[in-house]
Amino acid sequence: MTNRSTRVPVPARSPEKASAEGAHAPAPEVSMEARPEDVVTPVEQSVVDTAIYRDGRRIDTPPTVAATARRLREYPRDMAWIGLFRPTESQLLPAAEEFGLHELAVEDAIVAHQRPKLERYGDTLFVVLRAATYLDKEEEVEFGEIHVFVGPNFVVTVRHSRTPDLGRVRRRMEDDPDLLALGPEAVLYAILDGVVDGYAPVIAGLQKDIDEIETQVFRGDPRVSRRIYELSVEVIEFQRSTRPLLGMLQALAAGFQKYGTDEELQRYLRDVADHATTVTERVAAFRQNLSDILTVNATLVNQAQNEEIKRLTEASYDQNEEIKRVSAWAAILFAPTLIGTVYGMNFEHMPELRWELGYPFALVLMVLTSVGLWVIFKRRRWL
Repeated sequence: MTNRSTRVPVPARSPEKASAEGAHAPAPEVSMEARPEDVVTPVEQSVVDTAIYRDGRRIDTPPTVAATARRLREYPRDMAWIGLFRPTESQLLPAAEEFGLHELAVEDAIVAHQRPKLERYGDTLFVVLRAATYLDKEEEVEFGEIHVFVGPNFVVTVRHSRTPDLGRVRRRMEDDPDLLALGPEAVLYAILDGVVDGYAPVIAGLQKDIDEIETQVFRGDPRVSRRIYELSVEVIEFQRSTRPLLGMLQALAAGFQKYGTDEELQRYLRDVADHATTVTERVAAFRQNLSDILTVNATLVNQAQNEEIKRLTEASYDQNEEIKRVSAWAAILFAPTLIGTVYGMNFEHMPELRWELGYPFALVLMVLTSVGLWVIFKRRRWL
């Protein structure tokens, strides 16, 4: 077995930071944070499965990680595959010591929340992948994270979420001994293929959501703006999970060529790269579609608001016209009433009180005043 350099211990997080994180600690599979270490537990409690393979077939299932490492030192041509689920720092460090994993990669695997990336530390590859699962009931996308350490004769996977299901990947590889016999690179390919294939249902689910949103937009559903925003956030997160894959796969393909990896495995990797390219293009199209839909929705909302303002303006105009008519007739009726009121005061000494033509004069005055007002209001189109 290749000699391993002694690993420098990973700096522990400060108590203040640990207590602050624990104050509002969500579920680990959601937060992807390292679990609290109130009680130091052995690494075996985080082991999902561990196996020794020879020529693509499982020949042993060691009870501990230390036993697996000893077995590899005795038989360096065999390959070990160890799967860990949400290990704590105290659980992961012993495994890192056994396999000589670099402290920076181990620290990333403990803390999680890493972007997808591919890094090489000596003869060990460190790969971070972001899996995605579409939840039909909630109509949401759940994101997971997996860290893969690929050495000359071992693979260590660290999973911080329920997805992806690496048990299915392991069963697939064990059903194809010829592919598994190609070594740790074949396991890495299978994990990459499983993650990328898992994006297909997410693409279909997002497409369905976008189609439903388009229908809501043209129906004028007032809740559609919130749904567009929420879906845009998921698409952006999905794009962050998938866009770095192309560069990673290109670098990995170049490494496969450089180190003379099996030609058939290189073809498989190129197929994964093709699928990843399709996914990234679809996700980019989704983001553009949502941006266009948001613009269309804003336009439709503005049009609806303009129509409402126009309707209110027309109603206000009609109301003003009615007020004008009422005011005009009120003025016309008020004039003779005023004249009649003046001449009906019945004072003892009053001009024209005893005039024989007083009554006809008052009537004529009322008529002339009313007709004059009617003409004025008619010219001003109040009547």
